[in-house]
Amino acid sequence: MWLKALHLVFMVTWFAGLFYLPRLFVYHAMSSDIVSIERFKIMERKLYFGIMTPGMILTFACGIAMLVDYAWDAYGSSGWLHLKLTLLVLLLAYHLWCGKILRDFKHDRNPHSHVYFRWINEIPVLFLFSIILLAVIKPF
Repeated sequence: MWLKALHLVFMVTWFAGLFYLPRLFVYHAMSSDIVSIERFKIMERKLYFGIMTPGMILTFACGIAMLVDYAWDAYGSSGWLHLKLTLLVLLLAYHLWCGKILRDFKHDRNPHSHVYFRWINEIPVLFLFSIILLAVIKPF
């Protein structure tokens, strides 16, 4: 149970960053003064490398430990687990894509408007909703 509890704590930490980083991108894209732009670069970097990425790594570490310990034996033939793992790989890709956007902002190469990032900000909601429903309900 400790492993599952830690998995959930780290998952919440990771998702907090996944929700907030695109919001910072919205504000960064709307900024025009150097002071604000530099402040957003610092905030984005600290969030991505100091909170999101450690949260992601620890979420995956606890999840893999649960798979090895008991979950694969119990649910390895269940379709919901395979779909959840697929969604997690896609969420990892989203996380890395946010890192690419962060690098673009760092080098002042952002080609997108704040509206684009408002839409990007909604993607983690879909992942969270789907992954939680699969893990709790285990529909198939």
